[in-house]
Amino acid sequence: MKQTITIVGLGFGDETSLNIGTWNLLQNAPVIWLRTVKHPVVDWMKNQGASFHSFDEVYEKHHQFEEVYEEIASQLIGLAKEHRQVVYAVPGHPMVAERTVQILLQEQTEAEIDVEIMGGGSFLDAAFARLQIDPIEGFQMVDGNDVKAHQLNPRMHILVGQVYDRFIASDVKLSLMEVYPADHNVIIGTALGIPSLEKVVEVPLYELDHADLFTDLSTVYVPPVRQESSLYRQFDYLVEVIETLRSPDGCPWDRKQTHESLRPYLIEEAYEAIEAIHNGDEDSLADELGDVLLQVLLHAQIGRDEGTFDIRDVIENLTEKMIRRHPHVFGETEVTDSDQVISNWQEIKKQERGEYGQEDESILSGIPKEYPTLLKSFEMQKKAAKIGFDWDSVEGVLLKVREELAEVVQAENQAEREEELGDLLFALGSLARWLQVDPELALIRANQKFLYRFSYLEEKANELGQSIQEISMEQLDAWWNEAKNV
Repeated sequence: MKQTITIVGLGFGDETSLNIGTWNLLQNAPVIWLRTVKHPVVDWMKNQGASFHSFDEVYEKHHQFEEVYEEIASQLIGLAKEHRQVVYAVPGHPMVAERTVQILLQEQTEAEIDVEIMGGGSFLDAAFARLQIDPIEGFQMVDGNDVKAHQLNPRMHILVGQVYDRFIASDVKLSLMEVYPADHNVIIGTALGIPSLEKVVEVPLYELDHADLFTDLSTVYVPPVRQESSLYRQFDYLVEVIETLRSPDGCPWDRKQTHESLRPYLIEEAYEAIEAIHNGDEDSLADELGDVLLQVLLHAQIGRDEGTFDIRDVIENLTEKMIRRHPHVFGETEVTDSDQVISNWQEIKKQERGEYGQEDESILSGIPKEYPTLLKSFEMQKKAAKIGFDWDSVEGVLLKVREELAEVVQAENQAEREEELGDLLFALGSLARWLQVDPELALIRANQKFLYRFSYLEEKANELGQSIQEISMEQLDAWWNEAKNV
């Protein structure tokens, strides 16, 4: 005879919520093991002469709930092997928010035991009735000990279970406030469906943990948001906005765009984000990154309209790539520094090209044609350097820069000047690589510096009521030096 653990639910409340089948089983069981005696029906069971033990003392031994649940499951398996038949009773329904049950179900095969589940009224029954929730409208249930903001859908009814105290409520509040407005009203429901114990309190979210309203029977109900503006932080809502813009009743400009027509905007928005980074303007950066994301979403919606790909393909491809190219994080590869990470990354990219039949014809292949010329030069030299085609030291690069500068000075006609100046810029790109400076970013910063200082000259001229053309070069030079120190 195989060892068996029979798990029964004690229902959500007092003896009136205990079904007859469960009570008959409990009456005939030689001994009952309760996960906890902290349940409204337990005192009644005791008065009816039921014999039971509980695992409450296990809670005192551990600091983490997971450790508690693992020990309870382990003890139950041991009891089953010793007594063959064990009855284990849990609050509510065994398959609703019962971690010990899930552990037993996962381990039953290896432990060579059978786990049988008998029902019981779940607290969800009482919650749906007392809070007037119809779950068909969309419903989520989450554990108060492990609420993740990215899992929450603010368009659904959400019940946060196992909010036992203010400490858990505080963590729940912080997670919810990443998704909901701070003044979004929530309901703290305690002992729902038990007339003698039930309490229902409505508070704004920011006050969720202000009062000591929590017990072992407390649940937090978060109603769906009703204002569309409350969905503005949700990625799926943004996708819907872009879909609307591209719809037949949407925006004429957005509807006529193609991958090709949007190309310059993608480059432009990327550079504006880079400028915000250089300016150290965090508010502007958040705005500019949104504009970059807009371009991604527009291209994804165009792909969906054409039946080629959509935003989920974009996300799936990126997720798969990030996991594949970080085996030191998601696999068993070991690295010692960031240089080894980059080396592994490049090797994985090379393998990918081979797998997809995209083996490059040249070491220098794979540089986007749309790159600015200076950046393209920089990337070509980086690729060449990886196979050893490089200077021995930065001194050799500096010597080459001086040589090219001299040739620019010595050029005798326009064609020679153009050629020699190109060689000088190419050599400066090599110098940037040796100095570990991105030449494109360095030039952007230089442009910004020039723009600021020249604007300073214009302001000083305006203060005198003159145009900048009327100011002497000596005065302009003096103001320029002033601008350096402003």
